[in-house]
Amino acid sequence: MVKRLIEFITANWPLVIVITIVTAIGIIGALLLRARVIEARRQEWLRDNARLEKADRMTGSQFEALIEALLQRDGFHKVHRIGGSGDGGVDIVAVASTGERFVVQCKRWAKSVGSPEIRNLLGALHAYPGHRGVLVTTADFTGPARQSAASTELILINRVQLAAWLAGSSVLALPSRARHGYRSSHRPGGTAIPE
Repeated sequence: MVKRLIEFITANWPLVIVITIVTAIGIIGALLLRARVIEARRQEWLRDNARLEKADRMTGSQFEALIEALLQRDGFHKVHRIGGSGDGGVDIVAVASTGERFVVQCKRWAKSVGSPEIRNLLGALHAYPGHRGVLVTTADFTGPARQSAASTELILINRVQLAAWLAGSSVLALPSRARHGYRSSHRPGGTAIPE
């Protein structure tokens, strides 16, 4: 059987080469099409869900998926969602296009995020040397939380900044004060406005 196959290939090598090339092109085309379909579905999901009122109704896991999609939209790669029970205080790990590595904690909360969550993220960073910490919330941060983060390299993203991110701003393009315990004034409804 093997001998006949070798004889056939030897006698018909131009045909075998053409069949191999056509098959390879077909496989590559199918893989590219699949990647485009997956990306189109991800973009459609992001368009449908990239609104604060949608984020407010999401589960924690859905909110993590939204933040994961925003990171991918902004050019982050190696974006891996860890979240769930036993996540060690880290929901997402990602690498920016600049090579900077991040760990992200997502809090889809109605109440303000306090300093214990800042400490938890700082503690979780010990397991990720060389990573920057990002804490994203649908709410705001308490004064003590901002103070705890002010002397660190944590990036705090509150409701106002999340709205800007959902509207197309990059997490890395947010004002530098957002990286060091962004201050805000409270207004009714639990949202924050920049000072």
